[in-house]
Amino acid sequence: MKQVKLLFILLVTGYFSVAQTVGERLKTALDKWQSDADLKHASISLFVVNSKTNEVVFDYNSQLGLVPASCQKVITSVTAYELLGKDFRYKTDLGYNGNIKKGVLSGNLIIRGYGDPTLGSWRYASTRDTTVLNNWISAIRSFGVKKIQGDVFLDGSRFSLQPIPGGWSWEDIGNYYGAGCWGINWYENQYDLTLKPGLNEGDYTSLVKTSPELLVSGLINNVVTGKPHSDADVNIYLSPYSATGILEGTIPAGDSIRIASGSTSDAYYQLGKVLEKVFDTSHISYTRITNSIESFTNRKTAPQPDSIFYSYFSPTLDSITYWFLHKSVNLYGESLLKEMAYIKMGEGSTEKGIGIVKQFWEDKGIERTALRIKDGSGLSTTNRITTNALVNVLQYARDKTWFSSFYNALPSYNGMKLKSGTISGIKSFAGYHTSKDGVDYTLAFIVNDFSGTASEMTKKMFLVLDELK
Repeated sequence: MKQVKLLFILLVTGYFSVAQTVGERLKTALDKWQSDADLKHASISLFVVNSKTNEVVFDYNSQLGLVPASCQKVITSVTAYELLGKDFRYKTDLGYNGNIKKGVLSGNLIIRGYGDPTLGSWRYASTRDTTVLNNWISAIRSFGVKKIQGDVFLDGSRFSLQPIPGGWSWEDIGNYYGAGCWGINWYENQYDLTLKPGLNEGDYTSLVKTSPELLVSGLINNVVTGKPHSDADVNIYLSPYSATGILEGTIPAGDSIRIASGSTSDAYYQLGKVLEKVFDTSHISYTRITNSIESFTNRKTAPQPDSIFYSYFSPTLDSITYWFLHKSVNLYGESLLKEMAYIKMGEGSTEKGIGIVKQFWEDKGIERTALRIKDGSGLSTTNRITTNALVNVLQYARDKTWFSSFYNALPSYNGMKLKSGTISGIKSFAGYHTSKDGVDYTLAFIVNDFSGTASEMTKKMFLVLDELK
């Protein structure tokens, strides 16, 4: 009789286990997870819908505004697909005013930018710095120009003078991921610096070189040698338009050099110094190289071209989006935000771009207060977005002709197509998953103010999301 009762209990238990809905399993997993000590002071939101029916599968705090980190890139990229189109390409024009006679340009050579974040980037063969520069010189030579009696003018006036969005941390903006966005960007406005440790813990390190050569700023190296086999922890403090930056932190003792990546403080000046060398080796003379920042400072009207003789085009938006989402390049998001503002309003500013994004989604039924955003990339910790808004944006994208491009740009995590976000104490995921039963889910999961490491928190979040498998 005991055996019969035991069998009955096992059968009933098994039945209810199988009969649990996905939502119930998620609730059980989330309840268990929230007892973790690392979540004692955390704020959590998880929202999941059936992708095909839009039926809510699970809702926990979906209307709570939280810091989304890089999951905000989902909103920027979907908006850009709709307002710019997947085949959109940035351009950079070369033009001149005055006239050309016997190899002499009696006027100015004008390089007019439209915020292309890939100009001079190493990510594409067509955008590499040497390729772009060679194309520019070839275009100038095609006119037979050997001497410019005026200036070489870098015109980035279509974007605002302010390269950094509000809310970015002082600890971020000097590092590569905090690169500012100008009307003309170059080499993703970043550089690598090479550091050599001292012999003993506590010794100062040596700054060996920067690559490409940092031409605008001087760096004070305050990085010291740490313990052998410790982690490198280098921070670069360098604000826009500054001539001096400070390096802080440690690199482990040993024979190995270490690489840290920073953001240049002035893209115009950096490109201008590069052009000085290129024009010199190409034997093309000129009066000076100047830019729209100097023009604005001196309250002078920027020269306008009478003729455009060459236009350089970036890769298409769908290609740019791959790097934006897959490698989380913040510069790309800030440029897209400003580009949408320039095209729609004639002013390429972060503030105008934010207004356009909010209005676009308000027209689609998402409240403006659900998108309290300060930038296009999610680096600002003052951003607040709801998981409900993220899921609605992801759902909106599903029936668009460009969806496959957007979907393929999302990284794969835990066997799911998800954009991730990470800032200190913040972890987020947003994207899609198809279960082994063939059910499609759209989801967003954000945790703010957790303790412990991001890698450990990621593992714990995946234990909850595994219930969708």
